[in-house]
Amino acid sequence: MTEHRENMQIVVGVTGASGAAYARRLIECLCQTGAHVHLVVTPNGERLFADELGIAEVTATALIGRKSEWLSMYDYRDVGAKPASGSFRTDGMIICPCSSNTLGAIAAGLGDNLLQRAAAVTLKEARRLIVVPREMPMSRIDLLNALRLAEAGAIICPASPGFYMMPTTIGDLVDFVVGKLLDLMNIPHQLNTRWAGRLDASRQLSKGVAKA
Repeated sequence: MTEHRENMQIVVGVTGASGAAYARRLIECLCQTGAHVHLVVTPNGERLFADELGIAEVTATALIGRKSEWLSMYDYRDVGAKPASGSFRTDGMIICPCSSNTLGAIAAGLGDNLLQRAAAVTLKEARRLIVVPREMPMSRIDLLNALRLAEAGAIICPASPGFYMMPTTIGDLVDFVVGKLLDLMNIPHQLNTRWAGRLDASRQLSKGVAKA
């Protein structure tokens, strides 16, 4: 990370869909840029961190290895918290990963918890809402909910890593998705996500073969 964006305020929601590695890396990268992360984790999101990353208690230290002034955490039941108000100015919200349940709730305009309310506020204030579904396959209901959100102004960005950068680790695949999310928020980064042409790609492939 080379460019700091101290003035950015980003709400991040984490639900119970598989993909805790995406969430943790996203939070880490945002904090590294100096963007202030306002984190809302659902109960199933907390279970996700425990099941997939072994994080028993979701804290700043557990997520990014230290306490940070760039990370504020909120109780998902507190619909009176700052992210629930349109008067609290943010640069947008990313829900990563987003479960089908949360996708449907937001598409229906529900605001029963802070994550849903923050998403509704992001849409009504015409701010950027990025939804990262990880479910596969997606039912017709899921697709219609995604379409409804897209028509309301959200960006639907499935957690679908590309392979043209010749990934060799799970971390490479995670970084590809996180890099795309940072791009959508107009946040500069140095994650390896840029396609530079067939010649460079072929060179990367030959390097990968040599390592093998």
